[in-house]
Amino acid sequence: MTASRRAPSSLLLQQRVAALRRKLPGARNGDVHSVHQARVATRRLREALPLIRAGKAGRRLERVARELTGVLGTVRELDVALEMVGGLARTDGVSRAAVTCLHQAIANERQALQRDSARRLDEYDMERLERKVLRALERNGDRQADAVDRQAQVSAVRRRAARRAARLEAAMDSAGAIYLPERLHQVRIAIKKLRYALEIARDLSGSRAEARIRTLQRMQDLLGRMHDLEVLIARTRGLQAATVRDLQLSSDLDQLVRVLETDARRLHGHYLAQRRALIELCTRVMAAAEPRKAA
Repeated sequence: MTASRRAPSSLLLQQRVAALRRKLPGARNGDVHSVHQARVATRRLREALPLIRAGKAGRRLERVARELTGVLGTVRELDVALEMVGGLARTDGVSRAAVTCLHQAIANERQALQRDSARRLDEYDMERLERKVLRALERNGDRQADAVDRQAQVSAVRRRAARRAARLEAAMDSAGAIYLPERLHQVRIAIKKLRYALEIARDLSGSRAEARIRTLQRMQDLLGRMHDLEVLIARTRGLQAATVRDLQLSSDLDQLVRVLETDARRLHGHYLAQRRALIELCTRVMAAAEPRKAA
């Protein structure tokens, strides 16, 4: 079936796979930006996959995308940690010896992990997977291209976004107003999923409405920074336990932990200040998915 007759969701899927394929070579070589963009591409691809029916090939692609998210995520976490440690070197009250020790430990782990991730990325043939999925769509899924119009697919995506919004509301309710890192991390994940769902709705509908997506992006970045601080705190404490016999270094690392904890709680205050706006956004997304009432 020609591309012109392919269902909009199928074209969207093809774009998502192509975006991932473009970033994988750089990610394999350890480029920090490519690792980040490739990981984002895997999440966008996973959000698009439920829209299509590609049978076994589609399920295989979904499994591969999930595995790639995990592989790239571990590398990305270390890249962010290194970037944050670099910024700490310019922070007042932070020992340079502690920063140097932490940076070296993370850099060594990053170097070893990159070799493993490059080997694992070589195991996936994304071009072959893409061909299989598109062939499956031509045999099965794309038969709906004539029967299901774009507006019907947009409606389906909006309903999916509404479910994402409801889950985000539940995650925020569970997190409450207390600083609970694990529950706040679940809020961040829910925000991310809602954002990707709204991006698909935007792409399928041709809408230029970006305000909600930008709001979710800002909140995702805010909570992501909080999560990254918690990860760095855990790594610093682990390093502190390993250097317990060096009393001065252990004390310096302890001071570094306090600086990181203060920063995390400052960001939590910003989240609480914007929490009401985020709840209202969820309400609007859920309302947009409701069927229009007859006049």
